[in-house]
Amino acid sequence: MSETKGAARSGGMNIDSKLVRELAELLAETGLSEIEVEDGDRKIKVARQLTAAPAAVHMTAPALAPALPLPAAAAPEAASAPAADANALKSPMVGTAYLTPEPGAPAFIEVGKQVKAGDTLLIIEAMKVMNPITADKAGTIKAILVENAQPVEYDQPLVVIA
Repeated sequence: MSETKGAARSGGMNIDSKLVRELAELLAETGLSEIEVEDGDRKIKVARQLTAAPAAVHMTAPALAPALPLPAAAAPEAASAPAADANALKSPMVGTAYLTPEPGAPAFIEVGKQVKAGDTLLIIEAMKVMNPITADKAGTIKAILVENAQPVEYDQPLVVIA
């Protein structure tokens, strides 16, 4: 019996490891938390947890195959102390956070800068729409909890203003 290059046998099911890797890379590029592909009776679901856990692959088919671990995605840098996060301005949506209005431009904010209520702090791109995230109060930027072009989740702490 011959198998195609990049495919492995697992419990009577052909697993295209190249496809699984491509799906995992697509997750990382898009900031999505999971992708599912269906081909006849075969279903491949690649999911990742956004809490710095390694990505995981779940395979479902008529005969269930065990989950295959993938190489861990780059772990997000540790955020500030939990107490600081409690008072942080949080993301109102899932998307990609941008700290500058365009590539090469200066950042909207920096630590120590004074802001007024309504000032733009950053932009979150969601579904190709740029959404400005504004200060909910006046104060000083104490911490910026995200990197430029970083995927963000709903309710994720973004900026601490005190």
